[in-house]
Amino acid sequence: MGTLTSNLHFLMAAFYRPTNVRYKVIVEDKAFPSDYYAIESQVLWHGLDPSDAILSISPRPGKHTIDTRDILQVIEDNREFTSMILLPGVQYYTGQLFEMERITKFAKSHDIVVGWDLAHAVGNVELSLHDWQVDFAAWCSYKYLNSGPGGIAGIFIHETRSNQGRLTGWWGHDQASRFKMENKFVAIPGAGGFQHSNPSVMAAVCLLGSLRVFAKTTIKAIREKSVRLTGYMEELLLADKETGRFYEIITPGNPSERGAQLSLLFKDGIMDAVFRKLELAGVIVDKRDPDVIRVAPAPLYNSYEDVFKFSQNLREAILEASSVSRS
Repeated sequence: MGTLTSNLHFLMAAFYRPTNVRYKVIVEDKAFPSDYYAIESQVLWHGLDPSDAILSISPRPGKHTIDTRDILQVIEDNREFTSMILLPGVQYYTGQLFEMERITKFAKSHDIVVGWDLAHAVGNVELSLHDWQVDFAAWCSYKYLNSGPGGIAGIFIHETRSNQGRLTGWWGHDQASRFKMENKFVAIPGAGGFQHSNPSVMAAVCLLGSLRVFAKTTIKAIREKSVRLTGYMEELLLADKETGRFYEIITPGNPSERGAQLSLLFKDGIMDAVFRKLELAGVIVDKRDPDVIRVAPAPLYNSYEDVFKFSQNLREAILEASSVSRS
């Protein structure tokens, strides 16, 4: 339903119920801006001060990713004051895959509401939200689900939260009595009851086409190929010592701590030049300031040959960009 940020607003309206004592929201430092805006505005909506109510967890000095132990420690230290944690399944900048099950279990042992933004996780890694006892989650469908820009988004609500108070709309009303027009809201069980309006046919069809492709395989098989593809790409990049000195792979090296993505942090201000040269070579990657190019071989359609060609294109782009920067 809807789009990711609007869904986060609706979900926080339902699940973020601050009290005088428990009002804090735990997030990761440098969260994706749209997520942060949603969280900050929800905090302000409740008349709270974001500088007090939002707790940001940062990597340790000299590190790019966040240690799970530090997340658990922040939860432990602030358990009496925390209402909710809202973290990404996969961090958009570094590509770090968080230990969702472990973090969820620990937070819920302290009666903290747990939500996950799965924008970079859905269609990318295996998820067991119900078994992990996640309260809610939200995601878009235009990344690994391939529905196209502005594609319809999705939400998860744990069955134990099916009766959670929420902002309602007619599309969340029980289908059997939706058109009786009695103005007595009867929710569809689960996430369906959180819908508001009839979705766009075009957006739904674009997603349907992609999901039919996913239905021909399993996320387990997709993930297995993804681990091999990204591992092969990492091996090729690390083997090239000549160009490897111009960037650092800041994504965790352990496949269990990442999805398909590798984030390359460039030095010497050459990232934009490298990105442009990759574009001219027909290579589709993306960039995120400061100085990162994100590369994610898609197991549904990328091959090992594609990965090898990318490594060659990257090498050429770096050599050209670095020679220009030195001239």
